[in-house]
Amino acid sequence: MNTLNAETRRKEPLLDLSPLDGSGRLKAAAADLRDGLRLLPLAMTLGWLDIKMRYRGSMLGPFWLTITTAVMVAALGVLYAELFNMVLRDYLPFLALSLVLWGYISTLISESTVVFSQESRMIQAARMPFTVFACQAITRNLLVLLHNAVVVLAVFLIFGVTPYHVWLILPALGLWIVDSFAVMFCLGLLGARFRDIPPIVTSLLQVFFFITPIIWRPELVGTLQHWILLDPFYPLLAIMRTPLLGEPLPGALWGMALAHSAVLIALAVLVFTRFRARIAYWV
Repeated sequence: MNTLNAETRRKEPLLDLSPLDGSGRLKAAAADLRDGLRLLPLAMTLGWLDIKMRYRGSMLGPFWLTITTAVMVAALGVLYAELFNMVLRDYLPFLALSLVLWGYISTLISESTVVFSQESRMIQAARMPFTVFACQAITRNLLVLLHNAVVVLAVFLIFGVTPYHVWLILPALGLWIVDSFAVMFCLGLLGARFRDIPPIVTSLLQVFFFITPIIWRPELVGTLQHWILLDPFYPLLAIMRTPLLGEPLPGALWGMALAHSAVLIALAVLVFTRFRARIAYWV
């Protein structure tokens, strides 16, 4: 029996370096996602530590984010309400919620381009699912979102805004998290391979900030309103923003949000499955 076991061990390769086929790469990517979600408590702890280390030694800590957001909302709210000839009572809650939600989206996308490259030492030193780094970044940005949500809550209480169909926030939040993972996997891998991706994405985000209904209401474009549905950020913002503002949510917005998300998820699966094994060499 011992001789048989020894012969079996000699036949089994210690390390299989043969390239994976399509199904093998898909299974490896699914295993990475599964193992990374199992380490979610670790990723959440790392995300919280990132926030603490960023504001180490500060008296207010991460609440500096809240103060900064509050000042920006107040300043831009008064200015643009006058420029757009809008009632401050109606405009300020819209602006506060839009800026907070956009802050999460833009920061997450910017950080996704370096989510793997900035962890190059960890990736090369230890064998860890790449999903852990994505979970860490998402957790960090969700914590920042919660801090900034205090500003939105204060504005809603001051102006008496009542959310409408709050239960719609739950599927919207779920879609946001799924899209966050897709962005992390797609842009994170592309950013690790091509170092021009981060500045390109930063420039595009600045453009989308002005062409997306964030500081202006979609009703202002009149008959061109249906064209802004092609903006991938507008439906995603609207499905979260509209119920919180107590406004009815058109079904077309959910349809476009799901369509944009389906394209993003398919692209992320394709890229992450095809090139996941090369991340350690690219970073």
